[in-house]
Amino acid sequence: MPFLRLRRSEAPPAPMSGALRRRRAWLAGGVWALALLAGCDAPRHPAVSAVTAEPAASQAAPPAPAQTRVALIMKTLTNPFFVEMERGARRAQQEAGVELQVRTATQETSIEQQIQLVGDAVRAGARAIVIAPGDSARLVPALKSAQDAGIAVVNIDNRLDAEAMAAAGMRPVPFVGVDNEQGAFAAARHLAARVPAGEPAEAAIIEGIRGADNARQRLLGAERGLGTNPRIRIVARESANWKIDEAHAVAARIFKRHPRVSVLVCANDMMAIGALKYLQESGRGDVLVGGFDALAEVLPALRAGQLAVTVDQQAAEQGYLGVKTALALLAGASVPPQQLIDSRLVTARALQ
Repeated sequence: MPFLRLRRSEAPPAPMSGALRRRRAWLAGGVWALALLAGCDAPRHPAVSAVTAEPAASQAAPPAPAQTRVALIMKTLTNPFFVEMERGARRAQQEAGVELQVRTATQETSIEQQIQLVGDAVRAGARAIVIAPGDSARLVPALKSAQDAGIAVVNIDNRLDAEAMAAAGMRPVPFVGVDNEQGAFAAARHLAARVPAGEPAEAAIIEGIRGADNARQRLLGAERGLGTNPRIRIVARESANWKIDEAHAVAARIFKRHPRVSVLVCANDMMAIGALKYLQESGRGDVLVGGFDALAEVLPALRAGQLAVTVDQQAAEQGYLGVKTALALLAGASVPPQQLIDSRLVTARALQ
């Protein structure tokens, strides 16, 4: 049985711009071919400070005045999760007829690039910044400067660190995202329940970026979920920084040191792909693996039983509500301090 075959969800996709189609094609042809067929080496990308994508001319909203310019700053577009997030933001843009400038760093670990992009948005005259920060604390000073310049800030996906914000004198900002701890708990509990009765088991966790709040919350949720089965002992916790190639290398280290690990929780689907590739290469078909994000690209692995569970956190809805919240702030409306989007477990049974 092949490991993973690139395949779209059977549901017809929502209309997307030509730019998004090109990104999808690039992701499928670049990231996946390189990761799955060439041994999970990291894709090479040109060093750029920003990626800007505008909707196709036929779908573009009428030109908007500068006061309605919104900047969406994400971590990267090498992860399909953020392509979906942009698609949701574009939907909000088209509904409101505003100008949306999308900026991303080269990689999810390119924190200095994200900091630069915040400054670029301020200088470009953005009235609002909607940001999915790569690091929960390091982006705070730049965002404080944006606030001081009179720019509305909305935080999506990865929550900013409250202590860092208070120390910098930054005013609270609305948050749009999911309960990452609860989502990871549900996924890990699902894995724990599948461990054969009466047998002890060893488990490992592959974490995201340790400076990111959502990575910390998923680690806590995974530990709590695995703890629902007293026969499970966690023997390893390592970060792979959300990346396919790093997860492949981390999985190799974990299983070399702990060959009896039979449960593996990965904090996102990209890292689950790297881990699954290693397990396929080493002939380990006996490991229960969980992911997070419910990317369309991992659905074949779910159907084949190679991935046991993932978590849908509705990336497009996060992008959509982030932009809508920013527009509400610009209109002078009050907005909730946080808007939590429902997440759900996705298993092979759920795909039937």
